[in-house]
Amino acid sequence: MRFTRHRGAIRADLDDVELQVLRQLAGELLALVDEPEVSEDPLAALVGMPPGEVPAPEDDILRRLLPDAYRDDADAAGEFRRFTDADLRTSKRANALAVLQTLPDVPGRMTLSRDDVDAWLGLLNDVRLALGTALGVTEESDLDDYEQDDPAYQTFSIYGWLGYLQESLLSCVEPRLP
Repeated sequence: MRFTRHRGAIRADLDDVELQVLRQLAGELLALVDEPEVSEDPLAALVGMPPGEVPAPEDDILRRLLPDAYRDDADAAGEFRRFTDADLRTSKRANALAVLQTLPDVPGRMTLSRDDVDAWLGLLNDVRLALGTALGVTEESDLDDYEQDDPAYQTFSIYGWLGYLQESLLSCVEPRLP
């Protein structure tokens, strides 16, 4: 699979394995950033705000996807998280759902709108962050670091493939004018 631009449209041809992998990854991201608890305070619930403190995620992957805004100030980070956590999760869920909606039912051609492209870029970035965190990827990491029978080999291969997709999609995007 590679994204290409053809007569102003961005498209890609997916085989069965690519389709399955993308569906699975989008589904796993949806589960990971599941919607936070709704406030019992009607006014706070109306504006999507939690009733109190929103703790930083304990899970390394989720902490990478929902990072602290202020690393050196726990109080400011907590306050910022309180006002942004729900929106950030909603945005990540929306991207994953949009990608799932654009995937064809069967292997074949897929055409993306400009809004679809934004959702795809968001999802690809989030999934790469999640996989990279799970693998402990650094700038020095390489596929040759893994034996082919190591389960991490396949995960790192998918991580690399997602980077390739991201790059091919970005190369098709025309900048939006202000």
